[in-house]
Amino acid sequence: MRHVFLCGTPTLDFVGTLQERRAPVPIERIGTPGLLDSWFVEAGLLDDRPGSGEPDLRAARELREAIYLLVQARLVGRPFPAAAVTAVNLWAEGAPVVMCLGPGGASRLGTASQALSELAREAVEIVTGEDAVLLRECGRPDCTQVYLDRSRGRRREWCAMRTCGNRVKAAALRARRRT
Repeated sequence: MRHVFLCGTPTLDFVGTLQERRAPVPIERIGTPGLLDSWFVEAGLLDDRPGSGEPDLRAARELREAIYLLVQARLVGRPFPAAAVTAVNLWAEGAPVVMCLGPGGASRLGTASQALSELAREAVEIVTGEDAVLLRECGRPDCTQVYLDRSRGRRREWCAMRTCGNRVKAAALRARRRT
């Protein structure tokens, strides 16, 4: 499966693996351990699939939701939820992905837990660092994708123009034509 990476960081792309959170049935993009493994590889966190199991998948989803709660709190200017802070801190303490130098260049090796630890550490940097002011949520009402707005003027409205931006603009055009 080809995963989508449009948020500016692996951590925010990871948060986006649950799409349309406010819909009656959100879209789960890491529904199996195999999909989680492929996400780790496609995101560039690991060079090889770590062989995740169901416990890794549950842990990944729990971490993803904790990160989302921290991002949402930052977006609206509220204190971070204590349970989310605890969960992310627990993962951030974990062992990092191992970088190895070999004849073919650098390799990123590790387990699912090590990849999740990398995501947790990056989440801490995002919500507490200089990039926190760049956090945005997509302007399309059904989309809950969060991203870093690095656009000139910091006026980006959608997670991606080719998807959400086009949908919003097409809907506005249809509405204007009806009136």
